[in-house]
Amino acid sequence: MKILILSLLALLSVPTVPNMVVKDAPEYVKWGSVAVEEARKRYSAEIIDYKHIGRTNLTQKKCEEKFKLWLRKSNGVEFGILVLIQFDPSTERIQAIQFSEVNR
Repeated sequence: MKILILSLLALLSVPTVPNMVVKDAPEYVKWGSVAVEEARKRYSAEIIDYKHIGRTNLTQKKCEEKFKLWLRKSNGVEFGILVLIQFDPSTERIQAIQFSEVNR
């Protein structure tokens, strides 16, 4: 009985994972979601891998986030793409999204 009570107390004292993820999520996660959604629309494919390459500050009003995604079409064909998202960092308004296919 003590083990059961201690186990329940331990579970209740640990913060939930979603709260930790939202609180500690890197800034690029928002742009990664945009990259994944836009790639899904454009290529009608399943995203099977995702990598954040980095952010470049192009000007004071323009930043670029770069992602590499690995996709799989319904026929099993796999391929990689680079997604570049340019946006205004002060307003977070997207200015351009570019796609290019890449090798592994």
